[in-house]
Amino acid sequence: MRNGIPRRLLPAGLAAIGLAPTGRASPGLAQAPAWPSRPVRIIIPFTPGGSNDVIARPLAERLHARLGQPFVLENRPGAGSAVGVTLTAQAAPDGHTLLVTTSSVAAIGAVQGTGFDPAEELDAVALLARSPLVVLVPAASPLKDMAGLVAAERARPGSLHFASSGPGSTTHIAAELFNLRAGTKLQHVPYRGTAPALTDLVAGRVDVMFTTMASAAGQIRAGLLRILAYTGDDRPGEAPPAPSVKVAGIEYEAGIWWGLFAPRGLPPELLARLNAAANEVVAEPAYARHLAAEGALPAPLSPAAFAEFLRRQVAEMREVVAAARIKPD
Repeated sequence: MRNGIPRRLLPAGLAAIGLAPTGRASPGLAQAPAWPSRPVRIIIPFTPGGSNDVIARPLAERLHARLGQPFVLENRPGAGSAVGVTLTAQAAPDGHTLLVTTSSVAAIGAVQGTGFDPAEELDAVALLARSPLVVLVPAASPLKDMAGLVAAERARPGSLHFASSGPGSTTHIAAELFNLRAGTKLQHVPYRGTAPALTDLVAGRVDVMFTTMASAAGQIRAGLLRILAYTGDDRPGEAPPAPSVKVAGIEYEAGIWWGLFAPRGLPPELLARLNAAANEVVAEPAYARHLAAEGALPAPLSPAAFAEFLRRQVAEMREVVAAARIKPD
C-alpha cells in the first residue's frame, strides 16, 4: 500500500480520541544491527510549538546522549498531519527516519475515507505519553464551568465557536464528540496548527478550545487562559486543579496519546532496540517530571502491545468519525 499513500493521504484531516491502555514495556534487547550510523530525523507532522515538539524534543536529546548520533526534529505539517505521516511511511525502514505524532494518526483513513490503516503502513515503536485534554476559555470569558458553557450554548444554539488545530485533528474530534454527548452545537473554527488557534483563543476571537496541557501550559501559567475542565480523570498531580467534564453530568471522556513510529518493516531486533531506548527515556524521573509539568503521564508499552492498542484505536475512531460525520476540509 505504500506506493499509493501520497494520493490517499495528502487531502486528509485526522484525529483520534482515547487514553492509552496499561501494559508492560519490552523486557530486553535482541542483538541489533549497527545503528544509528548517521543522524536520525524525527518527523513531526505538525507546525512548530505544539505538544508533539514538547514531547519529542527532550526524547531526541536523550536518545542522542544514549546512542551517539544526533536525533533531529523536522516539522513537516500539512493536510492534517498527512504530509509528515506520508514521508515517514515512504522512508526506508532502517531506523534513520522516525515519526512522533499524536493519537490523530489512528483516524487518517476514517476521516478521509481512504481505508488507510496506520497499523499496516507504520511500525508502532513505542507509546510515549498520554493525557486528558483541557477545555480552555480566554481569561476574560464569562464562562466559569462546563455547566455554564452548555447553558450558554443552549440559550443561543450555534453562538459559541471552538478552535481546533485543523479539520479532523484531535482537538476537532474532541469538541465534536462533546457536541454529541452534550447535545450542543459549538461551531468549528479550524486553524493551521495549535499555536495560531491558541493565539486567537487568547485574543477572544473564539470562545473555547479542547487541547493539550502540553500545548497551552505557557498561556495557562501566564493567566491568559482558564481551564474549565479536564476531559478525563487521570491528570498528573502537577497539573492545575479543575474538575472533569463528567462533573457537569455529561458522560464524556476523551484524551490524547503520543507515540513513536517508523516506516513499516523495521528488522525485529532494531524495533526492539528502539523500543527499549525510548522506554528507558520514558522511565527517567527527569523525563517523567517534564511530562507531568506539561500535563502528561508516561505510558511505556512493548511494540506488540502498542501495535494492538493502535489497531483498537483505529476501529474506535472509525465509529466516532462516522457518528459525528466528520469530513476532511
